[in-house]
Amino acid sequence: MMDVTIHADLQKEPSLRGWLVLDKPEGISSAAVVAIVKRRFKKGLKIGHAGTLDPLASGVLPLALGEATKTVSYVTATKKTYTVDAVWGEARTTDDAEGEVCATSAHRPSEEDILKALSQIQDTIMQAPPAYSAIKIGGKRAYTLARQGEAVVMEKREVTVFGVSLLGATDAGDGHRFEIHCGPGFYVRSFVRDLAVSLGTVAYARHIRRVAVGKFHENDAIPLEKLEILPQIDLIREYVSSLESVLDDIPALSFTIEAEKKLRHGQRLTLKQEDVAVEEHEASGQVVVCLTEKGTAFALANRVGDVIKPLRLLID
Repeated sequence: MMDVTIHADLQKEPSLRGWLVLDKPEGISSAAVVAIVKRRFKKGLKIGHAGTLDPLASGVLPLALGEATKTVSYVTATKKTYTVDAVWGEARTTDDAEGEVCATSAHRPSEEDILKALSQIQDTIMQAPPAYSAIKIGGKRAYTLARQGEAVVMEKREVTVFGVSLLGATDAGDGHRFEIHCGPGFYVRSFVRDLAVSLGTVAYARHIRRVAVGKFHENDAIPLEKLEILPQIDLIREYVSSLESVLDDIPALSFTIEAEKKLRHGQRLTLKQEDVAVEEHEASGQVVVCLTEKGTAFALANRVGDVIKPLRLLID
């Protein structure tokens, strides 16, 4: 389970800053979940989520609170883990249980054939997103065009697959369950659709569940129903982790107060021995986390040699 570190300013709104990991249930959109969470905090607190979950999907939905919204991109870019049921014999217009049946097949693949197909999956694959997705085509969401009856052609794009495991038959006995480790931009619905085609049949995805996003795991997540009744102080103390928790894998430099002031004002800094309080990692030619002398992340910067160029303030 992830370690939860509470900073003093986490308990002062609207200066609350950190990450709240929610276990989203099936049947509600990610946007609706954010609206519910906003009602638990004072008006004006910025809240954003790292990676949309479809309404029929459940699982880990990391929510950035306050200044943590500036670090969302570092979470969406991380590895994700899903489980899903592939229901053989029916294709649906949405590639999940919500859509209408658009094709059928009597063929049911054997576990031997499934394992053979999985062994042929490369680290990167070309994947066409579902027609019913939030991707924009000509300025409009693909799902809007599809619902209007327009023919939607989704271009294939390269996505990363770290591994796929066959977990066994579904509880209903109408398909098989899989665990998928993938990179950003991967569509589980598309994977099930394409796997079925490679096996000479059709299928749709059911019970999609996101088990993990980067370091955030379902074991760290608070169920929505608990979030709605838990006293706010307990919610913050037990479930809100620090902004810095998502930046652990990025090299860090700890600056003196004077050097920190320069960076806060957007000034480039040529490192001198007296500027750096603690050098956490050797880092050059990449993004670094700028820490105060007390260890609080206050900015992201680019380091080339001894030159530090501030990119974004994390604390105004």
